[in-house]
Amino acid sequence: MPVNVAIVGSGPAGFYTAAALIDQGEDVRIDFIERLPTPFGLIRGGVAADHQTTKKVANKYEKTALMEQVRYYGNVEVGRDIALADLRERYDAVVLAIGAPEDRVLDIPGADKAGVFGAAAFVGWYNGHPDFCTLNPDLNVAAAAVIGAGNVAIDVARLLGRSDQELATSDLPEYAETAFRRSPVKDIYLFARRGPVEVKITNVELREVGTLTECVPLVNAAQLPEGVGNLEDREKRLKERNLETFKEFSNRDGQEKPKRMHFEFYAAPSEILGGDKVEGIRLERTRVEDGRAVGTGKFFDVPCGLVVSAIGYHGEPLDGAPFDDRRDIIPNDDGRVDAGLYAAGWIKRGPSGVISTNRPDGVTAAEHILNDFNSAAKESKPGREALETLLREKNIRFVSYNDWKKIEAAEFKNAEGDRPRKKFTTIQDMLDVLDER
Repeated sequence: MPVNVAIVGSGPAGFYTAAALIDQGEDVRIDFIERLPTPFGLIRGGVAADHQTTKKVANKYEKTALMEQVRYYGNVEVGRDIALADLRERYDAVVLAIGAPEDRVLDIPGADKAGVFGAAAFVGWYNGHPDFCTLNPDLNVAAAAVIGAGNVAIDVARLLGRSDQELATSDLPEYAETAFRRSPVKDIYLFARRGPVEVKITNVELREVGTLTECVPLVNAAQLPEGVGNLEDREKRLKERNLETFKEFSNRDGQEKPKRMHFEFYAAPSEILGGDKVEGIRLERTRVEDGRAVGTGKFFDVPCGLVVSAIGYHGEPLDGAPFDDRRDIIPNDDGRVDAGLYAAGWIKRGPSGVISTNRPDGVTAAEHILNDFNSAAKESKPGREALETLLREKNIRFVSYNDWKKIEAAEFKNAEGDRPRKKFTTIQDMLDVLDER
């Protein structure tokens, strides 16, 4: 008697859950329900287009997707095409792995001006995500500001600093690559509310910007402390590596390359300047007290024509599931939401960590599912047969994993030069590929 499990969302958290269920050796059938035709979530739509090695983790997920007990139902949105209640009625367990797809709002005067974007939207645009392919940001600017001190912030800044030759090996959609190539940007600012010790950038990403062919990273040596303070050994090592890298950047010459990436610490955005369109950003100098940025009352302005706010993401409610408006997550007890309902990944714990941080969530959810089902000693629900019947009744066109492989094959075939693929950026274009075949 198999345990029938539906996983809503096909990003890392969902695939780690599926792999953990299979690794338990139990009789399970797992169905991914994904609102896009394309699987892998942030691996496709969030990882920077110039980080193709990072994207290769999808190869491991594919091994799971191709297992006999796994099915993929893409182009099916829970809450629009079918209800969460429909899944709970048909599956023994439903795992919500829907991530945190929305930008945290930049709540300062002027944040609604043209030329100000959240990182989720901007990253989605340059990654060809169907939700954001029409964003059309104006990159015809001399200076750009990125607010934030994490890997997403430095991804945005790095792509703005890339040369044409470096962009040629990415999987940027054509419209985004053209915009980056034509951009006259010379100065890219990264603003961090706190100091260099507190940044959340991994050292690999930090050191990478020191190797850009046309962009030099710059740091004000006066903003660098002597050490990182009293920390746990592992955390201390990581922060010491970053501090050492920042010290190296502080010795670079701003004239050695045509573009400059300025790391500006102790700077909290207070206002976006300009008329209808952004013309600059006003920031307040801060100091760090008990780990928090505290304003000093001293302000300075930086001219720029583009602002990307990379200050975090938040989850969205899903009809049929509880939601914690304060934490922007689905409330849960270590992954348990309700009888037969579970959560994993960012929607469980909030947007934090790297890709592999989601693995423990998947393992925990799998353990809960199998323990709960075995202890209930009940007959399993029908699962995918009942789902397919429902989809047919509602005339909903779903995309199978084999269908996705056909779409991907067309992306590979259409690629030119050293590009790994030429992405389809609208759902209709993806479905057209299947119709042509």
